[in-house]
Amino acid sequence: MSIYLHFRAVAESQIRDDHTWLAAFMSEAWENDDAECAAGIAHSINKGWDAVNDLYAAADALYTDADGPWNLPIYGGRPVSHRADGDPSDPPLMLLEPSEVSQAARFLTTVSFDELWNAVGAKFGSLGWTREEHLDHHRDLQEFYGQAASAGHAVVKAVWA
Repeated sequence: MSIYLHFRAVAESQIRDDHTWLAAFMSEAWENDDAECAAGIAHSINKGWDAVNDLYAAADALYTDADGPWNLPIYGGRPVSHRADGDPSDPPLMLLEPSEVSQAARFLTTVSFDELWNAVGAKFGSLGWTREEHLDHHRDLQEFYGQAASAGHAVVKAVWA
């Protein structure tokens, strides 16, 4: 079974802070994921996003003077609440405001992947995750968040099973 964390950059003025609307928006974006990823406005991680978050968590100890939180790229943003009468099959959603997108982009460009990997990489190796997989995720997230921040976009995140 595949499960994905899906990221979609969008102008803040084009979104509604409503779970039903955002779920429909993200569903359409998911259907067009390949094209949107190629355009740089979407990104997704299959299954391993928790491990990527764990990698970034090492920054908490390594960069005590960091100007942006390490948790923004994966779990950052505020949850968008389901309505009481909403569809229970709708995905969990998070919304990252443009200022938080900029913080995430800054973090991803200033953090040293090698230092993070040296701090926690042995743990991942024992779980079957490779350095190359994490480096690919890191580079992809750097590019995605960098483009979203440059455009002044918000980021909506959804979990798809």
